[in-house]
Amino acid sequence: MLDFNSSNNLSERITAFIDEGLAKDRNAHTPRDYLGASRLGVACDRALQYEYLNAPVDTGREFSGKTLRIFEAGHVFEELAIKWLRDAGFTLLTETATGGQFGFTAASGRLKGHIDGVITAAPAELSLTFPMLWECKSLNNKSWNDTVKKGVTISKPVYATQMAIYQAYMETDIPGISEHPALFTAINKDTAELYFELLPFNAELAQNASDRAVRILNACEAHELLPRAAADPCHFTCKFCAWQERCWGGQA
Repeated sequence: MLDFNSSNNLSERITAFIDEGLAKDRNAHTPRDYLGASRLGVACDRALQYEYLNAPVDTGREFSGKTLRIFEAGHVFEELAIKWLRDAGFTLLTETATGGQFGFTAASGRLKGHIDGVITAAPAELSLTFPMLWECKSLNNKSWNDTVKKGVTISKPVYATQMAIYQAYMETDIPGISEHPALFTAINKDTAELYFELLPFNAELAQNASDRAVRILNACEAHELLPRAAADPCHFTCKFCAWQERCWGGQA
């Protein structure tokens, strides 16, 4: 009897073809020419400079096929969350009246942000207020549980910063969005459990993030490198950075 799975690396070979396709698709996209507002909660100013300037990552630090698959899966989970909320009676808008994505541009196009959606209505029993920024993330079980236990601001400060600056900069196009709490949605990718949290607008956090963006952009224009987030190349912030070697020059 033929064993069509006789090759013990069949899964690896097929996965390799898939990952190659994902890499080709990613490489076909034009690199960002702006600083993403969603990244302003990241710990290191210098890493954000490298990111904004599209500095080549260290050899071997490119996104792996697994990481690209995780990114793709995240989009699928977001689409599921949109459907689930709409089926539950939420009016969740994910596109502008002209069909584009909600977002903003600042600093002469050098700072941009794109939001997941805006909620304009929900079941009356929930006593929510509108318009409301909506942000969705899919998390593994450990990360999801930590978020539920500690809350977004403590467990995921990058996400909290992201929502604060989005509320601030979207106020012009969507009046009132900073007056009402944002709704954070987290999907447990392992169990499909859901977590929702209301985050009131944090003006101080938004201002700090905006000031940070200006500092990073100005430093890039002046060809100056800002300080690292850590003093040791083996610090976890540096250890997992895609530009560790470039930044530390072989000291890691």
